[in-house]
Amino acid sequence: LLLLLLPPLLLVPLALLARRRRGRRTPPLSLLVVAGSGGHTTEILRLLSCLSESYSPRHYIFADSDKMSEAKIRSFEQKRAETFPNAKFTLHRIPRSREVRQSWTSSVVTTLYSILYSLPLTNKLKPDLILCNGPGTCVPVCISALLLGLLGIKRSIIVYVESICRVETLSLSGKILYYFSDYFIVQWPDLKVKYPKSVYLGRIV
Repeated sequence: LLLLLLPPLLLVPLALLARRRRGRRTPPLSLLVVAGSGGHTTEILRLLSCLSESYSPRHYIFADSDKMSEAKIRSFEQKRAETFPNAKFTLHRIPRSREVRQSWTSSVVTTLYSILYSLPLTNKLKPDLILCNGPGTCVPVCISALLLGLLGIKRSIIVYVESICRVETLSLSGKILYYFSDYFIVQWPDLKVKYPKSVYLGRIV
């Protein structure tokens, strides 16, 4: 099974950035998408609009205090269903790992709690691919996926796309996941210079 999944997984950045043709038949990939309030969700949905129906089912995870993402996702999926009527998706909420202006000390506690909450959910979904672009919620989700991989339960490919707003410095989530993601994509050349592991392909959203 791993040998069958590996070739299409290695083509993920090309699928995201070269806008893979929709008519092409490939094995379906279970996709986990981490959404965030505000611009994060808008950007991630723009990326998803480039993907074919091969990325199914799509599982969306967002913070329980996020009041906007669910409506945006449902609207996106409703419109997408006009082209792909058999598309499947699910919605899931987890505790937010860190609120705006929350102290660093308490953030450690809430992040650990979010990881513990995310672990059984990620194990249940067992995605082939995780796509995220910077909201704090993506850190506990990706860490839980890494733990499942280390335990030999499920190896998920993590693709991190830094937000277009990040021109010279990475977000806090980016600084953490830079070391753990399989593909780390930036949208500005200055970031590529500072972070050699990253992949720069210009603006993609």
